[in-house]
Amino acid sequence: MADLRYTVVLEPGDPDEGGFVVSVPALPEAHTQGNTVEDALANAREVIELCILSRLDHGEDIPPGDVGATRVESVAVSVPAA
Repeated sequence: MADLRYTVVLEPGDPDEGGFVVSVPALPEAHTQGNTVEDALANAREVIELCILSRLDHGEDIPPGDVGATRVESVAVSVPAA
């Protein structure tokens, strides 16, 4: 068994309900959510494992781990006052 690492994207959920929506770029079918970052990441691990098992059951390729392949940065900009 190999240890693979996948990039996950956490986005804020519904403004009224909070939480986070999670997607996995390397596994387009993998989507989940969680009330906290910790919940969202735990659910991400579970959905990734389920997607990999499903792909194995169907004889499909498993994407290699993609840590380092995707880089996400935050950029600050100044906006003139209106």
